[in-house]
Amino acid sequence: MDLDGDKLLEMYRKMVTIRRFEEKVAELNARGVFPGLAHLYVGEEAVAVGACSALRADDLITSTHRGHGHCIAKGCDLKPMMAELLGRYTGYCKGKGGSMHICDFDRGILGANGIVGSNIPIAAGAALGVKMMKQDRVVLCFFGDGASNGGSFHEGLNFASIWRLPVVFVCEHNMYAISTPTKKSTSVANIADRASAYGMPGEVIDGQDVLAVYEAAKRAVARARRGDGPSLLECKTYRFRGHHEGDPGRGTTYRSREEMELWAARCPIENFKAKLIHMGLLSEDLARGIEDEVSRAIEEAVEYAMESPLPPLESALEDVYA
Repeated sequence: MDLDGDKLLEMYRKMVTIRRFEEKVAELNARGVFPGLAHLYVGEEAVAVGACSALRADDLITSTHRGHGHCIAKGCDLKPMMAELLGRYTGYCKGKGGSMHICDFDRGILGANGIVGSNIPIAAGAALGVKMMKQDRVVLCFFGDGASNGGSFHEGLNFASIWRLPVVFVCEHNMYAISTPTKKSTSVANIADRASAYGMPGEVIDGQDVLAVYEAAKRAVARARRGDGPSLLECKTYRFRGHHEGDPGRGTTYRSREEMELWAARCPIENFKAKLIHMGLLSEDLARGIEDEVSRAIEEAVEYAMESPLPPLESALEDVYA
């Protein structure tokens, strides 16, 4: 493993930040402060952090409706991010994008997307642009198991393979497309098996193990960067909350409490914390210190957002291209 202690602790801090940020969003939603739907990333933190840790700062990502974790893992500033979620003019998209459409081109975040699977061909197109400009950047595309059954998935992978584009497709397989279990909607046992149809490598990874995700992503990113084409990574993971805030019983209408408890016992943050303590890189005191720092940063982000103005009426005609 090529990760030093500082990098491992940075990965842990990012995972904790994602978890606490999402818990704060859940709280704001319950208070009626949060506009629109909130699709939270709780339980899946290892995928975003593991994958994005294998990227360079100038690499690109495309995200999904459940994209807060991707944005934080790629380095988003919490203040404009929270402002965007709360519809404020100081947000990344001036309050127009909201939870499902955050983008930050300066950090290579080409945008979260509320249309399931639509970011897959966007990632392929971005990778084509990178190749045509003779750059050595890589595009990493996150999507869920539900998106793998849509036409955009097959079109995007086929296009990327034909052109040997520098893109890594990362399927966050959390077992349910809203409330439909994958086993009832998907013809293969592993979504990664579909990679062979497009002449690219496919790999199944434990999505609750941040280091396993990192190692797989590192190999795929290196392959893409040296011009060998795309890869498909399938990260088996689980969302601890419902499809969105408001999903009855956090999804107990379509999944059992026993299943939810089984996955909760495999919490990616607690497991990574235990590993870092065993390695001598983390202590309970240091972990509490990180928690406190993260909590303060999130409270400051909320305060910043709440004190920021709403978009002025005339801004409705700004940034309109079509």
